[in-house]
Amino acid sequence: MSLAMTATLIIFVLIFILRMPIALGMIVSAVAYFLVKGGDLSLVINQVVNTYYTNFVIIAVPLFIFTANVMNSGKVTQMIFRFADGLVGGMRGALGHVNVLGSLIFAGMTGSAIADAAGLGKIEIEAMNDSGFDPAFSCAITAASATIGPIFPPSIPLVIYAMLSGTSVGALFLGGMVPAILLTVALMIYIAIIAKVRNYPRGERVGLRAFLAFSFQALPALLTPVILLAGIYTGVMTPTEAGAIAGLYAIVIAVFAYKAFGWKDLWQVVKQTVSDVGGTSIMIGAAAIISYIVAREQIATQLGAWIMSISDSRFFFLFLVNIVILLLGMFIDTSTIQLIFVPILLPVASALGIDMIHFGLVVTFNMMVGLSTPPFGMLLFITSGISNTPLKAIMKEIMWPIVVMLLVLVVITYFPDVVLFLPRATGMIV
Repeated sequence: MSLAMTATLIIFVLIFILRMPIALGMIVSAVAYFLVKGGDLSLVINQVVNTYYTNFVIIAVPLFIFTANVMNSGKVTQMIFRFADGLVGGMRGALGHVNVLGSLIFAGMTGSAIADAAGLGKIEIEAMNDSGFDPAFSCAITAASATIGPIFPPSIPLVIYAMLSGTSVGALFLGGMVPAILLTVALMIYIAIIAKVRNYPRGERVGLRAFLAFSFQALPALLTPVILLAGIYTGVMTPTEAGAIAGLYAIVIAVFAYKAFGWKDLWQVVKQTVSDVGGTSIMIGAAAIISYIVAREQIATQLGAWIMSISDSRFFFLFLVNIVILLLGMFIDTSTIQLIFVPILLPVASALGIDMIHFGLVVTFNMMVGLSTPPFGMLLFITSGISNTPLKAIMKEIMWPIVVMLLVLVVITYFPDVVLFLPRATGMIV
């Protein structure tokens, strides 16, 4: 390792230990690299600017963030909750199932785990607690089910992965459908078992007329993923254009269908979106500099050679990747993992013949597990904050849902056809 790279790593680790913003750490580390290397500091700015001016796909990220904020500000989340409640009827632990189904439906609109937990999650937790569920269990299920959002299309992490890897956004979206549904089913089986053991209450049966009324009210919101996915897969719109259409459609239904969105609400949504996008953009730009340095120092090539010296099995590599990302996810934010470590792993995965769509879903699913993993899982802090439930209790309750998620991760890791079936069936990949 060169002196410049050693200095870069030391500074980055120090900033991480001091708990300073990761994006700042990456930028400072990059500046240190060029100073020690004697390079032109203007390359730092060039890498950041080129990231945004040469990649049309990345524009979809702020558009989907805007859509999620609009959905959470209106009555959309309430409509989704009532519709999901009508679906499960009088099952034992019904509101736990509503929680998971609601997240799957909401996933088709926003692609954000944070938006799911903070918006729909608040309604779900309050309803479950009022019905007699343990607060820690309500929070744990909300955190676990929120991870469905970035796996089922549309998905913000998958859009970013497409930018990093050059793979098709549409194929990635299709690849995420089956894993998301598998996770939904697995979590519902877990809830059914716990509901029986703990004697959680049954839900109220909803008559056909009432269910049809709920469905009619929720229909404008439910059409969102249909419009998005139909537009993308028929070739009428790109994923970026679909993000713009989704944002406009979210405003239309919030204003006209649910009459729960005014100018003040729009202003708040715009401010929140600017704040969210600002943080994300700085991270992406800073990561572009680090990726440039990693490529220049041939770290990916050296890592690949080291792994090949141990084993040339793609299954061993995927096992190693899963372990590393799971460990990183316990301490580091998922965006940091995706933007710094994934670009290093991509050339190795490609050299081993691993399909980039499959690899993208494995990595993304793994990172979503990290959002719910103690001690620093973001979803744990969000659910604790919106419900005033002790974090320690949620961490104890989340362990079995994590086991469920890991079982699904094993399935999609070692059975690639689970991910690749739909992209191949539609002809998006061979």
